[in-house]
Amino acid sequence: MHRILVEEKRWIDEPRFLHALNYCMLLPGPEAQQLATYIGWLLHGTRGGLVAGTLFVLPGFIAIMALSFVYVLFGAHPVVSGIFLGLKTAVIALIVQALIRIGGRALKTKGARVLALLAFAALIAGVPFPLVILVAGAAGYFWTKTGHKDFRTNGMPHAGIHDAPGSATHARVQPSAARAFKLLAIWLPLWFAPIVIAALVAGEQSVFTQLGVFFSKMAVVTFGGAYAVLAYVAQQAVERYSWVTPTQMLDGLGLAESTPGPLILTVQFVGFLAAYHAAGGAHPLLAGVLGAVLTVWVTFVPCFLWIFLGAPYIERLRANIALSGALSAITAAVVGVIANLALWFTLHALFSTLRSIEIVAGHQIAIPLPESLRLVPALLTALALALTFVLRQGLARTLTICAAAGVAATALGFAGY
Repeated sequence: MHRILVEEKRWIDEPRFLHALNYCMLLPGPEAQQLATYIGWLLHGTRGGLVAGTLFVLPGFIAIMALSFVYVLFGAHPVVSGIFLGLKTAVIALIVQALIRIGGRALKTKGARVLALLAFAALIAGVPFPLVILVAGAAGYFWTKTGHKDFRTNGMPHAGIHDAPGSATHARVQPSAARAFKLLAIWLPLWFAPIVIAALVAGEQSVFTQLGVFFSKMAVVTFGGAYAVLAYVAQQAVERYSWVTPTQMLDGLGLAESTPGPLILTVQFVGFLAAYHAAGGAHPLLAGVLGAVLTVWVTFVPCFLWIFLGAPYIERLRANIALSGALSAITAAVVGVIANLALWFTLHALFSTLRSIEIVAGHQIAIPLPESLRLVPALLTALALALTFVLRQGLARTLTICAAAGVAATALGFAGY
């Protein structure tokens, strides 16, 4: 986005791009889609924000929807199952790569490293993800407010940059109570109407209502990028709601990695499968489509609200040093969250049997049985790691080679090992 918008198209200058990026980092939800929405708003007001934010998601939405149909209709075919076998193992390498990349940027101080370890340990012990993020943000805020710099050095490095001459003028819209009320009156009903309709038509306990409520909660508590969000979604969707299996969650992440659009569209695959399985024999494909649309709707509609409502306040937000400390602390904690995601996916991808061990107050952790190690996924994971870190291959080539290797293993009859 930076290369195209700033360097090639020159639609926006460097200070304003960084200004927008720092604001979007403060918001819950998918940062990249919010950044696209905000830049569209800067250039062409509300209509520009709507067009940019919608088209940022639409190609990936269409691709994931089509592949969801392929998954449920032809997933048992050897070629299709082989592709997913390879993609699953590539995903592990990509998560490790994200962990290293984000950790290198966020863990520059002792305080940040301690916070990342505490977040990882808390999630292992069963502490809910939203609580981990809330505590990390509060700790960073109050620690920085008292004059310490342990977290502040990591976050919002471009605070204080002023607009260059010729920057877009929409950011100078004056905030007011009337403007805020008007936006809330429009966007809150748009956000919650599908959930209310689902509850009235299908019932409060229906999968559609559950999807709407859960992903609406996710829209307001998830900070730190897609990998952090998906760690929370994976555990809730698999362990609490049983919407998908660990294997299916890995498949969804592999699909989102290999298609255009934001990685967070993995949630669309989860919504599709949840509704598809819940429908039983009553039009499961239609139910899957409705579940996917509802999930995407409640995930992305709040993003437009955050941008349109909060954009005029960004100068105050960026000048708040304590808020910068909160953001940096959350970023540090997110490293621990992604480490937890990497561990969770690795265990479920490479071992066929996990046993639960109680550690404290009824909380359990999953321990793999060494003899249940699956040889072929382990070898494919080693291949993906070698492609990513030794041979320095790009995302597309890594995914392609791993998918081809998965197809070959399936064709030769080794997929079950």
